[in-house]
Amino acid sequence: MANNEGPGLSLQGGAAIVAPISAFPNGVPGNALVLLPLSPDGQMKEEQLVNGPIALTMDQLWKTLGFNGPAVQVQDNEGRPILVGLEDLLSGLEQHWQANQDDLNSARIYAQKLMEHQRFEKAETVLSKIVARGVDGNDWLGLGIAQLAQKKFEKAEKTLTGAQNLLKTNPLPSLHLARLAKEKGDRTQERTYAEKSLMIDGNFVDGWAYLFGVVLDTEGEEKAVAALEQLASKPEHSKTASPYIALQSHFAADGAADAAADAARRDRATAFAKKAVERAPGDPLALLCLSALYGQAEKFDEVVKLLAPHEALMSRDVRVANNYFQALFALQDMKRVTSLLNKLATSSQQDVKQFAIERSRAVQQMLQQQQQSLPS
Repeated sequence: MANNEGPGLSLQGGAAIVAPISAFPNGVPGNALVLLPLSPDGQMKEEQLVNGPIALTMDQLWKTLGFNGPAVQVQDNEGRPILVGLEDLLSGLEQHWQANQDDLNSARIYAQKLMEHQRFEKAETVLSKIVARGVDGNDWLGLGIAQLAQKKFEKAEKTLTGAQNLLKTNPLPSLHLARLAKEKGDRTQERTYAEKSLMIDGNFVDGWAYLFGVVLDTEGEEKAVAALEQLASKPEHSKTASPYIALQSHFAADGAADAAADAARRDRATAFAKKAVERAPGDPLALLCLSALYGQAEKFDEVVKLLAPHEALMSRDVRVANNYFQALFALQDMKRVTSLLNKLATSSQQDVKQFAIERSRAVQQMLQQQQQSLPS
């Protein structure tokens, strides 16, 4: 539908047309998905399609397909991915918890799903009951976040303060207290809490990024950079890459209006990423950021030079492995590509092993196609 419009229909969000296969006598369009709606009894659900195509919003589409709410992916008892309606998922989790009132883990799983789907009021109810029965700081933290999302500032402040007392080495309560202070309009207190999160954990990248945003909003970009570099120069932070990871992220993501200015910001992002690697040469996130920037600039030789000494790390971190593989593949260094994938295939990490298997198949298919295209 051109311009997101159809006959008598103006769309403000995503939508789909559901039609019987007979509606396409000249062939199914290339961008079509074939959906087979089933009723709860397992029979085809076709009554709405007998009169031809119908236009649906996404919510209507899920309902037509028999889902109770948007479809979400879960795993069955054998670990296989399946789709169920969100309302059915939440209802099932609630019933399981109600049938096992002493099983706090069931309640936590239910609360987690409620939080993921922004059902904060219900999540607060569940988490309040969990907190009343235990002293797990993470439960207090979740409850405080749910209260903050509903702008219950007084309750959230008490709960998050309690969470910080219980989670003395966790910077997240302080970071959410900073967000609460911002909601209340207290930017000074916001900065104090942001800095406190870094006193608790100097490797907390989100804390550095948040502090940058606080100073950026109140004093501008250059003073924000200066504030982070000044704090990063203190002895307790001198070995962490996190402040420079946060800085490179800002300049890499925040594009400028014209190409020249954008290139300048990318160069600045790369300079900060280099500082991160200099501070912590084995930090996976620092290596990931700098190699990604090199890759975007098509400096594949630099990616290989940077990551080649860290093949052992790649057996544990699929993200770094992917950047290295992509650079070798772009350089058509098939010998090293093959060697890398053979090593990764022996990894104890399932995601790394799966990555190696899938890429090996793709490389093999490519080489076969190249061979077949050669003149006989």
